[in-house]
Amino acid sequence: MTVYFIGAGPGAADLMTVRGVRTLAACQVCLYAGSLVPRELLAECPPGARLIDTARLDLDRITAELVGAHEAGHDVARLHSGDPSVFSAVAEQMRRLDAAGVPYEVVPGVPAFAAAAAALKRELTVPTVGQTVVLTRVAARATAMPEGEDLATLGRSRALLVLHLAAGYVDRVVEELLPHYGPDCPAAVVAMASRPEETVLRGTLDGIAAQVKEAGIVRTAVIMVGRTLAAEQFGDSHLYSPHRDRGSGQAPCGSAG
Repeated sequence: MTVYFIGAGPGAADLMTVRGVRTLAACQVCLYAGSLVPRELLAECPPGARLIDTARLDLDRITAELVGAHEAGHDVARLHSGDPSVFSAVAEQMRRLDAAGVPYEVVPGVPAFAAAAAALKRELTVPTVGQTVVLTRVAARATAMPEGEDLATLGRSRALLVLHLAAGYVDRVVEELLPHYGPDCPAAVVAMASRPEETVLRGTLDGIAAQVKEAGIVRTAVIMVGRTLAAEQFGDSHLYSPHRDRGSGQAPCGSAG
C-alpha cells in the first residue's frame, strides 16, 4: 500500500486542502505530531483507524510504523504541519521508505509563512520594493546550517527573510541582521498563525525582540524582516497594466494570477 505525506496546514483545520482531507479519510493508519496537528483533523480519519502520535517517537520507530502498516496492507497518512516541502523532515523518511521499497506520495499543504502573511494582510513580493523571499532558520541545538547560509550572509541580499524555528533566538536574529537591514526596517512575528490563539506582532527590527519577549513567544512562530512588510509607495505590477498585450487572452509565463 501507500504512505501519504500530507501537509496539515498551519494550524486551522479548515486550511487543510480538500485533497489532504480526502486522502486522510481513506487511510486506515494515521501518524501525526500531537503537539502541532490540530485534533479536529483526526476526526476526518475513517472509523476504527489506528492513530499514532509521533511526538515521542524517534525516526527509526516512525519508519517501523510506516513500513509495518504498509506490509499489513494499509494506506498510511503521515500528517505534517504546514507544507511537507519546508522544514518537515520528510526527506529522511522518504530515504528510508525508498530503501524499504515502500511507495509514497506527497500532498502539499498551506505553509506557515503563507498563513503568517495572511494574518499580516501583506503580499510578500511587492513591485519595485522586493521580489525575493528567503525561507531559512538559525543554527542552534538543531542541525548546523550549511556554509554560506548564515544570517549575516543571507542578510546582505536585503531580501525579505522569513525565519522558522527562531523565535527563541530573536536577540541573535536582530543582532545579525541589524548591520544589513538597519534599525528601522519593518519586522513582524506571527505565532500560532491561523489558530484561535494567533498572535501578531508588528514593529521595526530594533524593537521586535522586546515585543517577542513581552508576549512570551518562544515557539510555533515565524519572524519576518524586510521592507515589503510596510511598503505603501510602490509601482503597480506589469501583470494588470493597461499597456500589456492581452491579445492571447493568457497570462504571461510564470505569472501568479
